[in-house]
Amino acid sequence: MAEAIITLADCANKHWNPAKGGTQITSHGPMEFMKEVNFQLRAGATLVDGYAPFCKHLFLRNWTDALQGVGSIAGNEHALRSDYEARADDEMEVLVRWLDKALVEQPRAAWLDIVLYSTEQMREENAAVANPEADWAVVTILGTPTPEETPMPPITAWRNALGIEEGGSGVPVNREAYDKSVRYWKVWAIIK
Repeated sequence: MAEAIITLADCANKHWNPAKGGTQITSHGPMEFMKEVNFQLRAGATLVDGYAPFCKHLFLRNWTDALQGVGSIAGNEHALRSDYEARADDEMEVLVRWLDKALVEQPRAAWLDIVLYSTEQMREENAAVANPEADWAVVTILGTPTPEETPMPPITAWRNALGIEEGGSGVPVNREAYDKSVRYWKVWAIIK
């Protein structure tokens, strides 16, 4: 069996935890999922550049039961919720909003946008990965209707700019990308 090219970062385990928001996968466990990701990459799937040199996207047709992780706010205002949350115990809480999954329709995702960070970046961020010898680590999985990058939420761009010590990546805010993100997230919200 060939050595894994892509591994799973601990932060991506949220996709198998129904208490977390966004895209959930219940039809395949993490190891089975990663085996298929690596198979598809070796079979010719292409890595696409992300927001920084250490970030890539892998767009794959959805073979899992993953649903779209976002929904339209229009028509679902009754389901919109907000609170202060931290992604990890050592991070500051920030204001987040989401659609209550019990109150909205959530279609099956046609595509998975698998967001990767280099394992070198993961080491710089002191983030745990399943296989430190791999080249890339899955940091999040986004169930989407199309094979296109979803803009990161504005608060994620700000957290990244705060630096590694605050749970970010250290990449400054790019105004053009930020404005695009704001336009997107005024219309859509994470479902959880």
